[in-house]
Amino acid sequence: MTTVTTTAAAGASGAAGFAEPPGIAGTVVESAAQPVDQAVRHYDRFLAEHYTWMLGGDLDALAAVQRDSLAAWGVTPESAAGPVAGALAVDLGCGPGHTSLALAGLGFDSVLAVDLSRPLLGELAAHAAHLPAVRPVRADVRTALRELVRPGSAGAVVCLGDTLTHLPTRGDVAALFADVAAALAPGGTAVFGYRDLTVPLSGTDRFLPVRATEDRIMTCFLEYPDDYNDYTVVVHDLIHTRDSTATGAGTDADWTLTAHSYRKLRLSHAWVLEQLRTAGLRVRHEESGAGGMRTVVLERGCAGRR
Repeated sequence: MTTVTTTAAAGASGAAGFAEPPGIAGTVVESAAQPVDQAVRHYDRFLAEHYTWMLGGDLDALAAVQRDSLAAWGVTPESAAGPVAGALAVDLGCGPGHTSLALAGLGFDSVLAVDLSRPLLGELAAHAAHLPAVRPVRADVRTALRELVRPGSAGAVVCLGDTLTHLPTRGDVAALFADVAAALAPGGTAVFGYRDLTVPLSGTDRFLPVRATEDRIMTCFLEYPDDYNDYTVVVHDLIHTRDSTATGAGTDADWTLTAHSYRKLRLSHAWVLEQLRTAGLRVRHEESGAGGMRTVVLERGCAGRR
């Protein structure tokens, strides 16, 4: 029979100070006291070991595709004005780091790769050991820009991979937009990616296939409980794995199901655009993708907080 393991994540959040990231490739810096919320537990205890596989399995190939996308969106070292042009890019919620690798490939002198997942940052540090431009740092995206980046010094800030919906509140999202506007240099570019999950799915539409290979299958199931009304959605990640070396491989007995759940924010696209404008970020380009995925490319306007 299939073996099943399930766990559930509870919510907790906080803020902490973080050390200045070192200029040494292949290392990860983190603060002594670190908040660990439900999304971090979900990744560290469950999803991190599958994350690169989930994206396709080849960080270099993923970085090449991301580099082309960023270039098409105008995220280049030359886009910012003044003496800081090309100096710094920030990848918020970097995960295993394919976007950080892409930014380094585009020619940014320094790429600050920020995440709270130790396993994913470790994966990035090992993969980028030969790239001194990439500096992994374990920090909370809610405070990282204020604590690690001088105002007006970043040529680019990107926040992709649905990181925004991992934040505890919509207020945190709005505050992050203001921090991004403050961190960007004149003419600097910001890119945000997130899923608009404000329209509830029903029936079998709530089951979203992620990836399937010979020995691993991942499916995501969305639940819309009444306790948080329209504020969050509960995400259940279901991963079937089997040991292809075991006797009788290919039978149902070889498969193991592991499941873990956590909450994500439901952010409407209209609300996000309004908060971005309030922060002083001007929309330059928008894209829509499968599963409610949105990508917004912006630049810092004169109203950006400095």
